[in-house]
Amino acid sequence: MARRVGVGDPGLSTHLAATFTPSRPIMSVSISQLAFEHHRDALGIAESEPRISWRFEGNAADWEQSSYDIQVRRDRDDGPVSFAYNSSQSLFVPWPGEPLSSTERARVRARAHGNEGQSSTPWSDWITVETGLLDEDGWAGAVPIASTKSFDSNQPKRPVYFRKPFPIDSKKDGDSAIEKARLYITAYGLYEAEINGKPVGDRVLAPGWQTYDLRHVYDTYDVTSLVEKGNNAIGIVVGEGWYAGSIFQQPYEEVRRNHYGDTIGPLCVLVVTLKDGTKIEVPSDSSWKADEGPITDSQIYDGEMYDSRLEKTIKGWSTASFKDDKWSAVKELNRPPGTLVAPDGPPVKRIQELKFKEIIKSPSGKTILDFGQNMAGWLKVTVRGPAGTNITLSHAEVLENGELALKPLRRAKARDTIVLHGEGEQTWEPKFTFHGFRFAQVDGWPKETPLTTEAIKGIVVHTDLQRTGWFQCSDKLLNQLHSNVIWSMKGNFISIPTDCPQRDERVGWTGDAHVFGPTSNYLFDTSGFWKSWHKDVWLDMQRNDMIVPHWVPITPPDAKDVISLEPVAVWGDVAVGSPWNLWRSFGDEMLLREQFEQSKAWIETGIPRGEGGLWQEDGFQYGDWLAPTTSAEYLIADAYLVGMVDRLASMSDALGYDDLRDKYRAQHSTAEYLIADAYLVGMVDRLANMSDALGYDDLRDKYRAQHSELRDAFRGRWLNEGRMANTTQTAYTLGLYFGLFSDEERQDSIETLKQLVTENGYLIGTGFAGTSLIGHAMHGAGLTDDFYKMLLQTKNPSWLYSVKQNATTTWERWDSLLPDGSVNPNMMTSFNHYSFGSVADWMHGVIGGLAPGEPGWKRIEISPVPGGGITEAEATFVSGYGEIKTKWSVKDDGFHLDVQVPPNSKAVVTLPGSGKTVGVGSGTHKFHDSDV
Repeated sequence: MARRVGVGDPGLSTHLAATFTPSRPIMSVSISQLAFEHHRDALGIAESEPRISWRFEGNAADWEQSSYDIQVRRDRDDGPVSFAYNSSQSLFVPWPGEPLSSTERARVRARAHGNEGQSSTPWSDWITVETGLLDEDGWAGAVPIASTKSFDSNQPKRPVYFRKPFPIDSKKDGDSAIEKARLYITAYGLYEAEINGKPVGDRVLAPGWQTYDLRHVYDTYDVTSLVEKGNNAIGIVVGEGWYAGSIFQQPYEEVRRNHYGDTIGPLCVLVVTLKDGTKIEVPSDSSWKADEGPITDSQIYDGEMYDSRLEKTIKGWSTASFKDDKWSAVKELNRPPGTLVAPDGPPVKRIQELKFKEIIKSPSGKTILDFGQNMAGWLKVTVRGPAGTNITLSHAEVLENGELALKPLRRAKARDTIVLHGEGEQTWEPKFTFHGFRFAQVDGWPKETPLTTEAIKGIVVHTDLQRTGWFQCSDKLLNQLHSNVIWSMKGNFISIPTDCPQRDERVGWTGDAHVFGPTSNYLFDTSGFWKSWHKDVWLDMQRNDMIVPHWVPITPPDAKDVISLEPVAVWGDVAVGSPWNLWRSFGDEMLLREQFEQSKAWIETGIPRGEGGLWQEDGFQYGDWLAPTTSAEYLIADAYLVGMVDRLASMSDALGYDDLRDKYRAQHSTAEYLIADAYLVGMVDRLANMSDALGYDDLRDKYRAQHSELRDAFRGRWLNEGRMANTTQTAYTLGLYFGLFSDEERQDSIETLKQLVTENGYLIGTGFAGTSLIGHAMHGAGLTDDFYKMLLQTKNPSWLYSVKQNATTTWERWDSLLPDGSVNPNMMTSFNHYSFGSVADWMHGVIGGLAPGEPGWKRIEISPVPGGGITEAEATFVSGYGEIKTKWSVKDDGFHLDVQVPPNSKAVVTLPGSGKTVGVGSGTHKFHDSDV
């Protein structure tokens, strides 16, 4: 029996642990990062009383915060105001003093004090926080504007350029000098803005994608350095984007534009504040002008067309000296529906540039560039050539028979075109499209420019999330798998969590987000990103009878009577599972409280209930979507077939035809409603725990009672003498993970799952419903060695099959690329889908041994389990408290483990061989376990 050992237990240092000599000298503790709410950049935020958090660095032993000081310096104050608190809290501490007013700026710093005898941190750096426009008065005088040129609303919309010259009557010095300038801006479409010929920032695809008709994000830019005394000008170019472009919807065969509106244009106000307090405002209104420019077409799915010969017509268009007498007047629009809101998460940006690895000549003679990495983004070209030269860039994820594999793109053209102006070297990249690709075919490249790695570069684009999780081990294939998961997450976290970045889809599928959520929270700080998206989930639920749509934002927003609005398990369960995972990962009680209403509404109203409170069995379900047993064609038809066979089994059962019941239950894989009911039991358990965490005692008791009743109903419906109705990996995974077996049945169930795995040659047999859970279920059942064998399997279907096929992202299907190198012929064959990459959660939590011991990671559970022939591994996670590390190796004398715990945290370390546990405080520690 394992014995828990405290930090002060006699003999600890000699028997179990000894402080190891760190790679750096013992440091005093310091604050490494101060943050407000979940913002990386706290400019233009919506919170007037933003909570403050700070991370620590340093390896001082057993350091705990006992109190802290905060200083706030507002622009109106002569000096900082100090606040002192006796508290160990360093995450989401309340804002001190009075709330910030609209557009108010303050500078904040903090320091923390250790317990008696421990050091204090130095003051942190001053960090600026500034609110955005907190009320409608800030938008007074600003209206959306649009071009007066007529257009066919059912056709792609050519991007429009808008401009406005304005004077600033100020002096360089003195009270009338410019103090600050802010641009508050959004667009009905996508925008990029310039002032005096310079970009206002580095955001792209702004303002991102939301449920525009219900909430519409605006951005805030500090443009103080761009505005000058005298004459100035602002320019904004707007493309159709998600707002008015052609976006995926159901029925799948239809293409619909203008989901949110058919007219594109900006809404903005530029506010210049002088040192004497005078404000000069430049709002979007009828005084602006508009024209077309060199971007002749720009669509999310199809790509962008750019005729650089037209650049001369708009050269200097965002400068004060530009002559706009040939530009047209604009029209003012009524404000479309959708409350203007400040962003909750970080924006989309150009993150990285990649050089291509190889130039390939295809069998048909085409020139194809291999960037060596599947990515989301676009190409940047630097080229010179004759005027009128037409260069076409076509994008694809894989090659088939040596040519671009375009069939997986379906109707998306994924093609950018530039026409050269012939006046020397030019550099260009698109603005309002993106592609998922590793390979790019280049047609029409001029002989005047050598095709080098400097001439064409890959631009990696995704939401600018802060990296928080790293993993590596002695198995190179696993390391590549982890890299693939990272790249799939980056390629699909583009404003919202999309399913894929390449075909005519790219929408926020809720099932994908649900199963991948825990993994994403290890890899990046996703708190603001998920907070934003869950607001759209809740808004879409409220207008659809509390049903979670299959993707969010739902398209079209006025959809009715379509499959995508039918309640389905796993996908809809994101309303419970994701808030629970966020609570576990970040420990933000206020966020949990905010999201609790959607969790409660889904369970109480969104799910249609039948006998025993289980799911009513009369609708569509995805079931174990994309399980390996699913046919490569007619996927939705097969999903319905599974359901109909399940109905036939139920009918046989009702009529007492036991043999037929057993026959039909054995005919299909995992019954769709077995999955739905298992998840329902699990989600109600989560809801009870959420209620408990929030102090809702009555609801906690209600949901715990409901959980018990549902568990009994599940057992009566889906278990027969302790055995699942379907003998599948997914069925037994769900039974074990959600605790659906009795204590007496559990061991037999473990043996059954082990048998299913071993008899299948350690090949994965799960789809969406089971893949994210099977590793945890097997680990919790003592089948860790068996799961290692499954994880390290390289045959199809397995995680490493794609790695052996030279994949650099995770795939939608286990066999998106068939063993003969051909592309799976199904209509759904993406090579950049993060869902099956959810296994990285297991890699961090079991191989790396890192897990939160309580929400937010103040207490850490460290319990790495070696296996699979892996001889060493290390994992890092940056929690809200600081950097947590494990590094282990297996040697002739046993298991060696190095641990780093951040200040103001504690950890419980469990050794894998002896099972002994050790409680440790902050600092670095070394352990040895000779029983491994």
